[in-house]
Amino acid sequence: MTENGGLTHFDSQGQAHMVDVGEKSITHRSATAQGVIRMQPETFQVIASGSAKKGDVIGIARIAAIMASKKTSELVPLCHPLPLTHVSAEFDLHPEASSIVCRVTCETYGKTGVEMEALTAVEVGLLTIYDMCKAIDRGMVLSDIRLLDKAGGKSGHWVSDSPAPQLDK
Repeated sequence: MTENGGLTHFDSQGQAHMVDVGEKSITHRSATAQGVIRMQPETFQVIASGSAKKGDVIGIARIAAIMASKKTSELVPLCHPLPLTHVSAEFDLHPEASSIVCRVTCETYGKTGVEMEALTAVEVGLLTIYDMCKAIDRGMVLSDIRLLDKAGGKSGHWVSDSPAPQLDK
């Protein structure tokens, strides 16, 4: 526990700072995050059929998610820039709920974890779907963005005990 009740991004005077990871060991680190975008059935059909006027929605969202993972330290002020060794972005289509689940896993060998990279990638992947389809459905909802697991480092392996979101309409 730190002086600030576990908030490592604040010094003893309460000022924000980038955590010093200089003394930490280099280990293999990974994190998986996921989120959901819900939409109208008609919007889902456009995406699933590949007939969106702007192109392959899922393919472009996959590239956006990967790119976002690499830019996380530019977007989140106190994140360390990390040399990612692998990023995978998966999109599972759920026609019964007119929803798409985005799941991203990031990996590195480093001194700090990749949770923020995985979470950022999920958010940007889902935002890309929204951006590409907003002309036909401005009511899409992004939700349930969360860390599923992380491994590596001093704290070891952590797995979420939260149940997966229900995708019923």
